[in-house]
Amino acid sequence: MEINYKTQGTCSRQINIKVENGIVENVEFVGGCNGNTKGISALVKGMKVEDVIARLENTKCGFKDTSCPDQLAKALKQAL
Repeated sequence: MEINYKTQGTCSRQINIKVENGIVENVEFVGGCNGNTKGISALVKGMKVEDVIARLENTKCGFKDTSCPDQLAKALKQAL
């Protein structure tokens, strides 16, 4: 399954995600802090969708109510 999620409240504009059999195969952020988003993508690759959601949901960025990791969790939750 491929997910193209439009983010809200973050520097990244979109997250493109590939999930196969409940496992995150690939994550690509469009925009955002390049090093951080590449790091997040590398860390979640091969993880179960539920584990990614549990670890990243409700992560804040500074004074914002959300973050790129939180938006990734929201995208995956919406896709379940």
